[in-house]
Amino acid sequence: MGHSRFDPASQGRRAWNAGKKVGAKRALKPRQVWAIRFFLDRERRLRDRALFDLAIDSKLRGCDLVKIKIGTLVSGPEIRKRALVIQQKTGRPVQFELMADARASLLAWLERRGGTIEDYALPSRIDHSSHMSTRQYARLVDEWVSAIGLRREEYGTHSLRRTKASIIYKTTGNLRAVQILLGHTKIENTVRYLGVDIEDALALAEGTEI
Repeated sequence: MGHSRFDPASQGRRAWNAGKKVGAKRALKPRQVWAIRFFLDRERRLRDRALFDLAIDSKLRGCDLVKIKIGTLVSGPEIRKRALVIQQKTGRPVQFELMADARASLLAWLERRGGTIEDYALPSRIDHSSHMSTRQYARLVDEWVSAIGLRREEYGTHSLRRTKASIIYKTTGNLRAVQILLGHTKIENTVRYLGVDIEDALALAEGTEI
């Protein structure tokens, strides 16, 4: 139960975001992606490596990522090269690719995890019939970025969602492709999400000869 701002008890209470950095979280750079992968491999954390790779490739929101079922990821004994998820926020389907690193880490984890195609790929620590919570996912991301020397205040689960999308945009300048990959309904949302501004637009224009 929350407090009304008019309640005496609310006077002097610190705001929930006091001292915290709010707004868009930074995307990871390729070298930071590999640094986290190295850390997880060194610590022999199969589940976390699979979760990290899946988050990077899928570009899904945390609420969709943690609910992925094994059947979404596998086709027979192999990991799919492409998968499809219905987004909780929009109710619209979005496809994503699974690259070789993600397929390898997912296969290693699912072989260890076991289960059926109806089970969640990332089970809860408390109730194995349920899925990992978004809070647990967020705590793991905090741990990963801290382990490689990054400030956890500047990164979060959305950093993983933004990482590959940002790299694709910087490489190609193709906003429409990124919009489709992120499952955004409006390209304006993609522009805001990537932080595209006039400098980005001019840089692309200056790199185009006619």
